[in-house]
Amino acid sequence: MAEVTAATVKELRERTGAGMMDCKKALAETNGDMEAAVDWLRAKGLAAAAKKSGRVAAEGLIGVAVEGNRGAVVEVNSETDFVAKNDQFQDFVRTVASLALQGADDAASLLAAAYPGGGTVEEKLTSNIATIGENQSVRRTAVLQVGQGRVVPYVHNAAAPGLGKIGVLVALESSADQAELETLGKQLAMHIAAANPLALRGEDLDPALVERERAIATEKANESGKPADIVAKMVEGGIAKFRKENALLSQLFVMDNKTKVEDVIAAKGKELGAPVTLNAYIRFQLGEGIEKQESDFAAEVAAASGVAQKAEPVA
Repeated sequence: MAEVTAATVKELRERTGAGMMDCKKALAETNGDMEAAVDWLRAKGLAAAAKKSGRVAAEGLIGVAVEGNRGAVVEVNSETDFVAKNDQFQDFVRTVASLALQGADDAASLLAAAYPGGGTVEEKLTSNIATIGENQSVRRTAVLQVGQGRVVPYVHNAAAPGLGKIGVLVALESSADQAELETLGKQLAMHIAAANPLALRGEDLDPALVERERAIATEKANESGKPADIVAKMVEGGIAKFRKENALLSQLFVMDNKTKVEDVIAAKGKELGAPVTLNAYIRFQLGEGIEKQESDFAAEVAAASGVAQKAEPVA
């Protein structure tokens, strides 16, 4: 059995919003398996749906760059938020976003790309680490392009133009007026930043994620005590709701909270006299899935709950 510590209880509380004792019990019931504990709490109705693959804890910046019908987004991490405010670091993120736009569409090729002024991106990164005095890394990058239309960028919590904590690219295919597409794209990107859809369409959702939801919905439905046929309908209804709420095109547009995103796009195309298609989107949130070292708050949790802080197993 994996050991349950104050730190793991704290992490589970942050991920699910469940009470301390419920988190402690969930970890005990699942032998300390964090993901299984999340599912256990959700099956018991003690936690909201978890969309994130892990706690967002890394520092640094997301950078976006767009030119014509092509756009790129990059994530560059640092140890502290202080470095993210450093002009040298910001200039580096801005430059590598531009390099990604020119064709370096994965982290490995981006690191190998020539950096303006000499050397490679990786060599410049190494130099920055030495001069700034803090570890940094180019974590990921992605590129979007359309044949005719617009790739529209948006940065949330901007630290400087094109740099921030959340970066979004929206690819709109259309022959409609470019300025109108830019406005629509910006609204859609703001929606994506806020709503964090998991896929463009319901059928595009990760099958493993859908099956995980099905298992949780099945356990909940079975606890209702209803007949098997009713349970089956409850499960399918739950999965349909999950697909609808987590697919971008079927989400309710944040601007009015009543119109589906796909209907907003269709209406705009009709207004402009040319069909508009949302081909794809990219959303990078700083530190997704990266864990940070625990703070001393774990000791406070331990003192309040009697949970072992380090290696002492929970009875």
